[in-house]
Amino acid sequence: MSEEKLRIGLVSISDRASSGVYKDEGLPSLREWLDSAIVNPIEYVEKLIPDEQGIIESNLIEIVDQAQCDLVLTTGGTGPSPRDVTPEATLAVADKIMPGFGEQMRQISLNFVPTAILSRQAAVIRKKSLIVNLPGQPKAIKETLEGLRNNEGRVIAHGIFAAVPYCIDLIGGPYIDCRKDFCNAFRPKSAIKNKS
Repeated sequence: MSEEKLRIGLVSISDRASSGVYKDEGLPSLREWLDSAIVNPIEYVEKLIPDEQGIIESNLIEIVDQAQCDLVLTTGGTGPSPRDVTPEATLAVADKIMPGFGEQMRQISLNFVPTAILSRQAAVIRKKSLIVNLPGQPKAIKETLEGLRNNEGRVIAHGIFAAVPYCIDLIGGPYIDCRKDFCNAFRPKSAIKNKS
């Protein structure tokens, strides 16, 4: 089991939740899922901010550059409405774009709703941090991170988190151990530590 501490930035992006109109559900949902999936000790850096591109960009830069988070997960602001600017802010702070994450999240969501194609989630690398835009609803957050199984328990769509630990390895971050019964992260055999 990994003793390497992991720093994770969680950013919930919502005009109404950030102004107190309703309670934010994104941050607790993310924390609960990550605490269930990851073995490493985790230190969270959390932000609840409005759908303003400049605010999103400055918070992402701060979380990566100053707080030095290894992974940053955002929730909300990825639809087509004029106020949804999370992908634009994310791409603006990117060193590299990782399109496979968004493609897979939309593929998972298409199992439930045809409007999944309206979602614009993106993922990027900034310095030594992976930033991923997740959907806004707790159920969709869980589905996209975890993936889908049929009634027999066979995987029918891999969740995006299965690729996160190896991605973080490749960009120089800490080794993330996952609970295999909850999230069986994939690494090539040559990259696996703690083999048992």
